[in-house]
Amino acid sequence: MQQAIIDLYDEYTHAPLSRPDFLKRLAIITGSMATALSVLPTIEVNAANAAVTGTDDLVTETITYEGVNGIMSAYLAKPTANKKYAAVVIIHENRGLNGYIEDVARRVAQAGYLAIAPNILSPLGELPKNDDELRAKFATLKPEESQQNFVKAFDYLESRKDCNGKYGCVGFCWGGAMANNLAIQLPNLKAAVAYYGRQPEAAKLSSIKAAIQLHYGGLDTRVNEGIPAYEAALKANHINYELYLYENVNHAFHNQTSAARYNESAAKLSWERTLHFFKIHLG
Repeated sequence: MQQAIIDLYDEYTHAPLSRPDFLKRLAIITGSMATALSVLPTIEVNAANAAVTGTDDLVTETITYEGVNGIMSAYLAKPTANKKYAAVVIIHENRGLNGYIEDVARRVAQAGYLAIAPNILSPLGELPKNDDELRAKFATLKPEESQQNFVKAFDYLESRKDCNGKYGCVGFCWGGAMANNLAIQLPNLKAAVAYYGRQPEAAKLSSIKAAIQLHYGGLDTRVNEGIPAYEAALKANHINYELYLYENVNHAFHNQTSAARYNESAAKLSWERTLHFFKIHLG
């Protein structure tokens, strides 16, 4: 697939670009509206591909906790053994909690952790089903409230008898940026993993106590612009970090629900690195 198509879709899903304008520009690239419409299924999210990890030997449930602007809902997964676990908060992209992120939570749980995936949109009430409307809902959120609602997920974990008090997080896209910012705000966070997430302000990094792991797609020029300044600030503040750039792969390369952007080898390698990172810092 032409990189111009993938870049346009990335712009559409992250910038204020209406669907009609997106389709018009896609038709220009592909040569006709008919061809543009035939391309859509290969670049848009296909929820049917979300669930690749089963629930064998896992406990899964939906839990709630008090947020700053309403009740937060979250998907929880953990091993069945009755013991205390290190906890990992999974942070979704800019469409809220979906099957892909729930699948990531199960992968984390299968690795031996208590995994919790909050839905930042849950305080907004009944939610639409399509991605365009979900992203529109996202635009109504206040960034400071969203961050505090994820901070409160860790407060909730402290109250659980099956949590041993060791905390990590992993986020994707919007969630990657959130993972970076949670590392700044939470001194008890031991490990933060950010997949293709926007970088925080360099001046704020001095408060980070967690180890940081960063994953970027080589073709993701929009996000990658911030890498040099972020890495320089991490080094200047003597923060323990790992940075991986996967050549010739796109933004969202870990998400198996988007065939055009998903890259199996990069997804597998990055996830192996993520679990190894958690093993080192969370046990």
